Amino acid sequence: METLLAAERRLQAAQLAGDAAVLDELIDERLVFTGPDGVLYRKEDDLLLHRTGAQKMTAVQEEDLLSLVDGRTGVTWFVGRLAGTFKGNDFDGRLRYTRTWLHDDASGWRVIAGHASAI
Repeated sequence: METLLAAERRLQAAQLAGDAAVLDELIDERLVFTGPDGVLYRKEDDLLLHRTGAQKMTAVQEEDLLSLVDGRTGVTWFVGRLAGTFKGNDFDGRLRYTRTWLHDDASGWRVIAGHASAI
């Protein structure tokens, strides 16, 4: 069984690579994500950004990563530097992500909720 921290790091690598196929595996269909702009995004919004190249990451540098697992529910807290382009605008900054994950035997760990804040 993949650990929660391994799933989080696999998600980070997929973000950096723009790998929508892996992101599709790791993101639950019911995802609601609050972006640093305060807007709510769904799974298809996130995948579309990567598939179209509207979001391209050039850096995902983890500084700190904590996790908590209770049964089939987990939470990760990531702090790190992210850089790239988002809808034609460059960005480079430190962010904190809080992600809630669910685990099932068929799919493994999948993100169901998340929030990102600039720090």
